[in-house]
Amino acid sequence: MEIKVDSRETTKVSIIDVKMPFISMVIFLVKLSIAAIPAFIIMSIVGSILFAVFGTAVHTGMRL
Repeated sequence: MEIKVDSRETTKVSIIDVKMPFISMVIFLVKLSIAAIPAFIIMSIVGSILFAVFGTAVHTGMRL
């Protein structure tokens, strides 16, 4: 059996409401904030390295 799908058709979907219990939402937001901590640390390290490299290049007059 073969099913053919017409890829030219588009279906528009809009979300009207998300029903989620308050406790589940609190747990989700706590997990989100805990997951953001390592991401912030990694972004800080990368930003510090880039700042050091470009800061040194500008300070010493190097041309990149």
